Amino acid sequence: MKKVAIVLIVILAVIGIFVFSLFGSYNSLVALDESVNTQWANVESKLQRRYDLIPNLVESVKGAMAQEKEVFTAIADARARLAGAGTTTEKVEASNELEGALSRLLVVVENYPELKSNQNVTALMDELAGTENRISTERDRYNEVVRKYNESVRKFPKNILAGMFGFEQRPYFEATAGADVAPKVNFD
Repeated sequence: MKKVAIVLIVILAVIGIFVFSLFGSYNSLVALDESVNTQWANVESKLQRRYDLIPNLVESVKGAMAQEKEVFTAIADARARLAGAGTTTEKVEASNELEGALSRLLVVVENYPELKSNQNVTALMDELAGTENRISTERDRYNEVVRKYNESVRKFPKNILAGMFGFEQRPYFEATAGADVAPKVNFD
């Protein structure tokens, strides 16, 4: 009778340890998922800052650069796509498109000395550069949190628990094709 009780207690202890381990694994997956959500919200907040800043920048520069209509059109189109993006992937693509259009604008401004001397343009360009740096930092942080989350979701034995409860891998914020090439501006 004593041996049966000891075996039963050991079995219950092993089951209890297993159940608590499952709770801990599930809770760590939830915490990582929330970290990804929080960091994505930080990225979106910086994207919103850029989205709000662009109309001011464009209006300030537009008068002095009427001949650069194509750049302003690209910025407006990309901004509209960002506003209409629904999924994380759509937002990443629209943000990358907007970033490309803004980098073309920066090149144009650099090539117009009279624009660089305009205080309003200079102040707005500084704000835009600061915003772009903030976005870059938040993207890096987002990708790091996603890496930790994806790693956790894929590792055994958490991958079994993740599959059971619908924890799926998250996409990274990646640069678009051609982002490694500086934009070219031609005034011919």
